[in-house]
This record gives sequence, structure tokens and C-alpha cells, in this order.
Amino acid sequence: MYNIQTLNKISSIGTDIFDKSKYAVADAPENPDAIMVRSAKMHDMEFGSNLLAIARAGAGVNNIPVDRCAQEGICVFNTPGANSNAVKELAICALLLASRKITEAASWAASLKGTPDAPKTVEAGKSKFAGPEIYGKTLGIIGLGAIGGKIANTAIALGMNVIGYDPYLSVNAALHLAPSVKIVTDINDIYKNSDYISIHMPYTAETKNTIDAEQIAMMKDGVRLINLARGELINSEAVVKAIADGKVAKYVTDFADDIVLGVENIIVLPHLGASTPESEDNCAVMAANELIDYLENGNIKNSVNLPNASMDAVGTKVCVIHKNVPTLIAAMTSAVGNAGLNIENMVNASKKDFAYTMMDVIGDVTDAIVSEIKGIDGVVRVRVIK
Repeated sequence: MYNIQTLNKISSIGTDIFDKSKYAVADAPENPDAIMVRSAKMHDMEFGSNLLAIARAGAGVNNIPVDRCAQEGICVFNTPGANSNAVKELAICALLLASRKITEAASWAASLKGTPDAPKTVEAGKSKFAGPEIYGKTLGIIGLGAIGGKIANTAIALGMNVIGYDPYLSVNAALHLAPSVKIVTDINDIYKNSDYISIHMPYTAETKNTIDAEQIAMMKDGVRLINLARGELINSEAVVKAIADGKVAKYVTDFADDIVLGVENIIVLPHLGASTPESEDNCAVMAANELIDYLENGNIKNSVNLPNASMDAVGTKVCVIHKNVPTLIAAMTSAVGNAGLNIENMVNASKKDFAYTMMDVIGDVTDAIVSEIKGIDGVVRVRVIK
């Protein structure tokens, strides 16, 4: 029986996937084998020795100590693409909010309640809220993954010109882009040529302040910025100054901080990107399936700290999380071979400092063999799946 802990409210359409004869799902089980989480902060949590995996029902994993988990042999999953349509729809909404002064107009109209002849006042005052159309304008997208690619295609359908930058663009993502999306290899081309810029990339130490004063200086006067990815990707102070100087016409962000709140021509949303019932269901289902496949089969898909790897086995699977160093694989296979067992098949993959090896072993994998593999310098965790 596997114990699954939920740190946030996880959609029941996801948790119901777990077979109740094999899994117990609860808010606070004793010694959980896996955790499902959305936004709960986990950096200060101590993890028990039973914990094998954490699944984030969403894309960002800033709330999870990813590196520490790898060192402790805990596989961390996310659910890329599960909320992409929800974020895409909000991004298209943000394009319009950045153009047409919709929020300001709605607030002004609401303020007229109880005043005499409100319809005439509205007609007389509506010119204050004029704004440009997006048709024919150029949208620059930084990051063309599951979300950015959908935004690019929808913007093309709305009549915009789209240029995109993504140094890690996969073949699969590229094949799903509309042919008229122009890919650039220099991010500065986005800054120099876009009327609107929308950023869709993960937040890391390297991507912090991807848009700062230096980048804003390259942009067209009156550029409109959208950030539904991570607040730290755009320097708030630089944007506020650019708004005051008239360089940036509008900034729409899904991340509130005290610098941008209440500033004219900045629209702050309360992190609504994935806040749809469909998105929460999709994320929960994907997270549950990732955990099930890993716990029952040792297969890894969509891990952020370990490599993806999967294998069908005819014998016993021996799954090893280990440091990505030379001679370690040879030592593991020797431990199996010296016990007189045969390795029918093997998969090995690496991701930065860590690697994952799956061996399909024919014969009885004894505790002594497992102990010998665990004792190899650089081995972090060993699991035997029969």
C-alpha cells in the first residue's frame, strides 16, 4: 500500500485515479511514499526515508527544493502543458487588456452608478479609453513551449505578426507552430521589433530579470509587456520607471508585488493563469499518472530533477538513482553479474549531476545484491520492482 500525501486541495478527478486497493490518499498520512502539491512551500520540510516522489500539479517548481530532492533520491515531477490552454486564453485576454483600457473603462462606468443620466455620461466620456487594435501588430514571444506555442498560433489567427525566440525549442514544439511564426535566434530581435512582448519561460538564477532597463531601452516607444510566467523574469522597478517615462505603454502581469500594485498603466492580476477547473483537473490527472507509473513501474516522465526513462521488463526491475560519474554503471552490472544473474535489458539516462539506470534482471534479486549496489559510491537510491 502506497501512502499519497496531498499538500493542497487536488482535484478529485486526479486523486480518484489511484486504485484504492493499492493507494491511500490523505492530507497527512504517516510516512508518505509520494506527495502531490500545487503551491505549498516545501523548502523547509523534512522528508521521510519512505518518500520516493513529489508531483507538482502545475508547471513551476519554485516551491519545491528540487536539488535537495535529487540528493535524497526523490523524483520531482511537474505537469507541463496541462494548464497551457488556460494560460494561453489569459494571455490573449492580457493582449486586449494591454490595448483597450478595458479595466479602467469598466471601473469608471461602475463609478457612475446612481448618477443622473449615466448613459449620456458614458457616451461623452468613452473617448478617454481609446486604445489600439492588436490586428496587424507584432507580438514577440520569449519561450515557445507548450504555452508560448499556443499563444503564437492564436495570435496568428487573430491577424497579428508573431516573432518568437526559444533557444531550447524542441522539434515537436516547432512542428506545432503555425508556418507564419518567425523564429529568431537573437533575443534582441524580439526587443527591437515587437509592439507587444509576452514572456513564457521558467524562472532560474540565469533568467532572473530577463527584461530589465537595458532590454527596455531597445524596445519601441509605447511597447506593451505581458508577464504570466514568473514575476522575477521582469524587473518591476525598471518597468515602473519605463511606464513613468512613457517608454512602456502598458504592463499586464499575473504576479503582484508592492512595486507594481496601484501604478497607473499597470494591470496586476492575482495569478489567474491556471485558475480554471479544466486546468486543475488536467494537472491533477497528469500528476497522478506520473506517480503511478513511477511507483509501480519505475518509469520517469516529466521529471525536473532526474532524466526521463522507461522500460518494459520480463524479469525484475532494479532501478537506481545515482551520481552521473564514470565507472558506476560497470560496478552495478558487476554486482548483478557476480551473483550469477543476467541483465536482459538496461536503460541509462542522465540529467546534469544525476543519472537513472533501470536493469531488467532475470533471477532472484536478493537483499544482498541490493545492499551491494547501495554500497557503491555515488548510488543514491535503489528500488526493486517485481
